[in-house]
Amino acid sequence: MSDLAAAADLDVRLEGHRRELTGYCYRMLGSAFEAEDAVQDTLVRAWRSIDKFEGRSSLRSWLYRIATNVCLDMLTAGNKRARPMDLTAPTPVANAQLNSRPEVTWLEPVPDGRVLPTIEDPAEAALARESVRLAFVAALQHLPPKQRTVLILREVLAWKAAEVAELLDTTVASVNSALQRARSTLAESDPKETDLADPLDEEQQKLLERYVAAFEGYDMTALTALLHEDATLSMPPYDLWLRGHDDIVGWMLGVGEVCRGSRLLPTVANGTPAFAHYHPDPEGGFTPWALMVIETSGGKVSGICSFLDTARWFPLFDLPSRLDEEGRPVPAP
Repeated sequence: MSDLAAAADLDVRLEGHRRELTGYCYRMLGSAFEAEDAVQDTLVRAWRSIDKFEGRSSLRSWLYRIATNVCLDMLTAGNKRARPMDLTAPTPVANAQLNSRPEVTWLEPVPDGRVLPTIEDPAEAALARESVRLAFVAALQHLPPKQRTVLILREVLAWKAAEVAELLDTTVASVNSALQRARSTLAESDPKETDLADPLDEEQQKLLERYVAAFEGYDMTALTALLHEDATLSMPPYDLWLRGHDDIVGWMLGVGEVCRGSRLLPTVANGTPAFAHYHPDPEGGFTPWALMVIETSGGKVSGICSFLDTARWFPLFDLPSRLDEEGRPVPAP
């Protein structure tokens, strides 16, 4: 094989691991953009060091070792991604104020297609989606970096303890101990369960259709009926969050009144249903307002997280930059 053909073959082999590595780095870092940076760094390092790859482990395992080191280096800066409810108590709607925090604070949404490889087994596919939902990734951020690594590799990716020990240059006993501590911490944070997005059953689909109708029609009576009593609403980059359908509806009829007349387009994020939220434009049509990630359980909406930095999220999710007066995507110029 010529040098050119060998280089092309290596490119293909490395790129074949990009999506699963992005999923791994996203779970580690809690940021879609940092995950992509980490994977790019991983692949560049692998390319430059391929002559040192001795083949004693698989190429995949070697790439995970590099990706782990990249993530651990990034985590030494001490940044820990969070949701608003991880940082403050809920605020009664009467006292609600919008205080922004730096971008680096927030756990970020991610498109399923960037982090979830195609899996034919329904149970394995469900586990993969569960492991990228916002509440679970937020819970991972409570773990020290090496415990986080062990838990993801063992519980999410189903590596054997000996494989993890080899990757981390440690012992099986140390891996098992770290896993036990990680499980204990995760149990304390107790990430609440939510229904997953793929595939939606008929009941879930009807719930989302009713949600869209209530939100677009700004029918607060119908919306209240769809929300759990302790449902949450959060809006990064603001640290404000609300709990309970009364406070959520109170917000919608107060400061949130600007959302009246909005349009929602369905998408998926973090293994759960999501919507691109478009706001009425005084000049006509609709412009991006938020990426709305929805959590549901027991036939009702349990959480709404509206990520407001649409300049970041809409391109990442390949969402239209504008809707016309009828709510249809306007083709990019």
